[in-house]
Amino acid sequence: MSGFLFHAASRAQLFRRWTILKQMLRVSRNVTCYHTESELLAPISAVLALSQENGGVIVEAGCYKGGSTAKLSLAAGVAGRLLYVFDSFEGMPENEEPHDTNIWGGAVRFPAGSYKGAMEEVANNVERFGEIGVCRFVKGFFDQTLPGFQESIALAYLDVDLASSTLTCLRYLWPRLAPGGILFSQDGHLPLVLDVFNDDAFWVRELGTPKPEIHGFGTSKVIWCRKETAG
Repeated sequence: MSGFLFHAASRAQLFRRWTILKQMLRVSRNVTCYHTESELLAPISAVLALSQENGGVIVEAGCYKGGSTAKLSLAAGVAGRLLYVFDSFEGMPENEEPHDTNIWGGAVRFPAGSYKGAMEEVANNVERFGEIGVCRFVKGFFDQTLPGFQESIALAYLDVDLASSTLTCLRYLWPRLAPGGILFSQDGHLPLVLDVFNDDAFWVRELGTPKPEIHGFGTSKVIWCRKETAG
């Protein structure tokens, strides 16, 4: 058997994973989340699998009410990593992106101010249900906060909805991603976001690298890519 709980691991590691899974379910019962447990298993598993020989922090971009933050913080605590949480804490920025439907035909809308979670609410949720001690909250829109971020990143998790926000996150986070690091996006169901990831010219022009393999592209809400080399 393979996957989050059943790949080759010690009994202690399996116990930690079962414990985190139970805690994740507790988070979902108490905090409004727009993701499922199964969607968070891949990022959580990847955090727990990070090599202790390689440094780097975890980055979350877009946290809403802090449900995903609480879950990621549990894994970050076990992995001995800091979790940097970037969000405006004011909801969606002004935008004119022509979102209509997702890849399965469901309606999507992201008006300014929607999906707001105040920083105090997010921090309180993480303190109640996660590991607040590993978290560093960074308030502001991404184009204001990400350019000055200087930490090496082991893993990044994006849940930002807008194509413009995805582009900004890739522009500033991908260069900070350590070789072998993984970038996840929770927005693989949104055609405009897929257009950003699929733009070969953007990867070469802005990031100086060929477009990496995008796992789950066009079929999954959670997509991910690995940075194989420096650049």
